[in-house]
Amino acid sequence: MSLDKLAPAIFVLLWSTGWIVAKYASQHAGPFTFLMIRYSLSALAFVLLCSIVGAKWPRDWSSVFRAVYSGIFLHGIYLAGLWWAIAEGVPAGIAGVIAALQPLMTAMAAPLLVGERLGPIQKVGLLLGFLGIAIAISPKLLATDTANLWQSAVPLVVNLLAMVSVTYGTLYQKRHLQTGDLRTIATLQYVGALIVTVPLAFIFEGLRFDGTQTAILSLLWSVFGLSMGAVGLLLYLIRRGQVSRAASLIYLMPPAVAIEAALAFGEPLTLPIIVGTVIVVIGVYLTNRRQAEVVPE
Repeated sequence: MSLDKLAPAIFVLLWSTGWIVAKYASQHAGPFTFLMIRYSLSALAFVLLCSIVGAKWPRDWSSVFRAVYSGIFLHGIYLAGLWWAIAEGVPAGIAGVIAALQPLMTAMAAPLLVGERLGPIQKVGLLLGFLGIAIAISPKLLATDTANLWQSAVPLVVNLLAMVSVTYGTLYQKRHLQTGDLRTIATLQYVGALIVTVPLAFIFEGLRFDGTQTAILSLLWSVFGLSMGAVGLLLYLIRRGQVSRAASLIYLMPPAVAIEAALAFGEPLTLPIIVGTVIVVIGVYLTNRRQAEVVPE
């Protein structure tokens, strides 16, 4: 079976573990510090890979800037917001449901960016997706009072803003980085991610990393399983125009993360999460039935 057929399923499987790793890592390191180390090691690993295979680096500064700029949003702001939100108490399962906002927001941006109009089915899918997310996070929001605002509402808002960032980064990648070696582009994108996380790690966390076995294993998986494996596949899918295949599987992400979080951390699969996840899955599926052929998830 060819990589084109296997890549979307492998990507979804790898990508779904990102929320679980974030939860484990938050217990042993500051989120910004962990990401700073992850990006540094990932960039070094990609530089080594590029040297071994003789990958071609961009020859003009505009291409370098575009790769770095996309990395600021695709990795830097996105994961900084997501990992901080999880470290501040957003359950990994709920964060996984919120991740379904990416294909929904991408579909919303399609009319403005690529001239595609949403059909009636896509509009229904959008409404269902946002309704499902509202149901899934409603218990946490309804339980929020003034004294508990920071612990509940603010991390959820940051999580939502992180999804805006990765949506913009993905669309920018699709529009402006269709040429060039994917391996060198990925390297430069991690430079962009470091521009975001290095100041945050030094200013707010004092480089907290306890160096335990769990922290090290989480870091290794983040570098090789996620930064090189999953992100490499994502860039490959965007370049090959096979994002539609990933979109057909992306609706499995929220339930996959919810189940993994329940198994790993005992996060309860409450009725609102189950109902909200099912509605989100239906909404994302309907939204991507036609839009996925034009816009990345």
